[in-house]
Amino acid sequence: MFDNFGVRIGTPDDVHPMMDLAMQACDENGFVDPNPQKLLGEIWPALNLDRGLVGIIQDEGGGLEGAILLRIGTMWYSDAEVLEEKAIFIHPDYRSAKGGRARRLCEFSKKTADELGIPLIIGVLSNHRTEAKVRLYERQFGKPSGAFFLYNAKTGAYPAAAE
Repeated sequence: MFDNFGVRIGTPDDVHPMMDLAMQACDENGFVDPNPQKLLGEIWPALNLDRGLVGIIQDEGGGLEGAILLRIGTMWYSDAEVLEEKAIFIHPDYRSAKGGRARRLCEFSKKTADELGIPLIIGVLSNHRTEAKVRLYERQFGKPSGAFFLYNAKTGAYPAAAE
């Protein structure tokens, strides 16, 4: 079904490394305290192909280099299904390595939306290297359809991350 771009579809066996990666993503990009149970509530169904999936890039030793969490849902004003990117994260050890991992995960998300025949909603919510991330997304998806703003908050600055 998928031309994976070097990305494999996650399985339930990936739950622990995915949770570790998700907590790293929260440390870097979160702006409120993460709830591991809520994270698991999004990750576990996707690893079981229940209204979503996880795209994973894995190193030769089995460690996760990066992942994207995609869930099928609806917008608050419609019953029409959309593919929602919940998180895309590249482990810091692999960000400067050759291979374009973020680009590959973006391509994987577009291919998934195409295969499912539903729109993809994906975005950047970060105060860290935001301009570079937006440029990558513009190359992959075209011009943005809006912007996010945070008031009284900054990504990577929830109370536990600041300790």
